[in-house]
Amino acid sequence: MTSSATSTLSSSVLRRIDIKIKPYMESDDGVAAWQIFNTIIPLILCSIAICNLTGNLTLESVVLTPLLFALIILFLSRSFSLMHDCGHHSLFRSKTSNRIAAFALSLVHAMPHHPWSRGHAFHHKHNGNWNRYRGPSALTTLREYKTRNIYSQFIYQFLRHPLMLLPGGFYYLVVKPRAALLLGLIELIYKAVANGLRELSKGKIFNIYSFISNHKSSFFYTKEEGYDTLANSICVALAWYWIGSAIGHWHFWILYSSIMSVSASIMIAVFFVQHNFPGSYASGDEDWSYFKGAIEGSSFLIMPRVLNWFTADIAYHHVHHLSERIPNYRLRKCHEDNLNQFISVKRLQLHQLWNCFSLILWDHESCQLVSANRLGHN
Repeated sequence: MTSSATSTLSSSVLRRIDIKIKPYMESDDGVAAWQIFNTIIPLILCSIAICNLTGNLTLESVVLTPLLFALIILFLSRSFSLMHDCGHHSLFRSKTSNRIAAFALSLVHAMPHHPWSRGHAFHHKHNGNWNRYRGPSALTTLREYKTRNIYSQFIYQFLRHPLMLLPGGFYYLVVKPRAALLLGLIELIYKAVANGLRELSKGKIFNIYSFISNHKSSFFYTKEEGYDTLANSICVALAWYWIGSAIGHWHFWILYSSIMSVSASIMIAVFFVQHNFPGSYASGDEDWSYFKGAIEGSSFLIMPRVLNWFTADIAYHHVHHLSERIPNYRLRKCHEDNLNQFISVKRLQLHQLWNCFSLILWDHESCQLVSANRLGHN
């Protein structure tokens, strides 16, 4: 193929079979274990250091605390990306190893892995189909937005402003799973009491074990999600109490809430711009293509090598969506070896990211993401 012919190649004529993927789908336990080690150990050391430094106000703490804060955020980004790979069963070879690593990493982020992984799998299954998946911000359609009053439109835009990522990120990681667990337990107890009283009024013995085994929660899709959230919450609560008792609870929560808020907001922002960008593939159910969703609906973030390391090469998002079984440590190689096939993939520079956050509506008629700011109020 000549260079001129290659330059005109687009995903409209490109086929998945044209892209070499299979050689990169093999996991390596040695590489995976080393990635866990070189992420978690520095993260622990930085966390201990920032706790000690912020205990007393000195010139040293004023200078080093911002640096440690930034390093912790970066290592948390890498940790989350590794946990993400475990959810796709791609980091390690075996499903069991991925599950164990995922649970351990989920404690670092205070976010139960099992329910998150299930939701993320849904995203992969329907990426680019905006009838099925509306992104992490639960976007609405342009038509529905226009029917809202001025106040409702303002609230919609306000909640999706980039600055809302800070409180939103903390809620997403720390608060939301605990709220679901609490509401799920309240529902379980309420129904158990109601059913127990009903059985007793009939002169029957209430089988609490059978009831729990057959109970379908309104807050979890499967029992495993509930168990995972419960186990995660217990371990995380014990860690909160232990660390808080060691350094002071106010000291701990000020550090923890600020670090987790920034960390979560960055992770959500990266995910958002990888699918919400000018010209992104936006289809409905009709004629939707998984392949086009990967090639045209996933961006390639152009970042310095050091940031790619801290995000475990998730910038090569088009490769990841072509096959979620490719581990992060093979994404770059797959991209480079198929470079001529990825001509049509959207390349995003860091200075272009802010523009992506305005694309918070899906116009189902033109099949594109649009900004609410250009519409005015109706």
